[in-house]
Amino acid sequence: MNLLTLYLLLLKGTVTAFAGLASLPMIYESLVLQHQVLTATQLNEAVVITRGTPGPVGLYVVSVGYFVVGIPGAIAGWLAMITPALLIIPLLKFAGSHVEHPRVKSAMQAVVIASAGLLLAAALPLAQDALTDPINIFIAVVTVALLLTTEIDTLWIILGAATISLTSAALRVSWT
Repeated sequence: MNLLTLYLLLLKGTVTAFAGLASLPMIYESLVLQHQVLTATQLNEAVVITRGTPGPVGLYVVSVGYFVVGIPGAIAGWLAMITPALLIIPLLKFAGSHVEHPRVKSAMQAVVIASAGLLLAAALPLAQDALTDPINIFIAVVTVALLLTTEIDTLWIILGAATISLTSAALRVSWT
């Protein structure tokens, strides 16, 4: 895949998603299913790498670009990630001065709802690839329960999940 095509596909995901992982379904569809230059496992790894490092959630597109074309792909991913931020400045100026207008309010609410739907759509294929054994299913159920019922910081949930996974691997616990 050439760099311009990769950049444009990643840009399409980042421009239309409005939130970090909300671009996952579009990138999954484009790079995994349609062009087949990325595997679902590599996409999962890109997300895990990003979630395990500081920075914006949408940074995973840099890892995706790297998996597809190496360092030049990572640069294309970085450019695709920052382009919407540069384009948003004039939009914020406009929206800020019209934030109370009913049409602007409705449009902003629609973006939030669409982003939530995209996040859910992104989670389903990732969950199918990751939920392969009872320990991972247990971690997913407990994580969702904690996120929905408590105010625990996600960092602690991630560390707890990693601890459970590493402990079960070290003890060679297998429920299959």
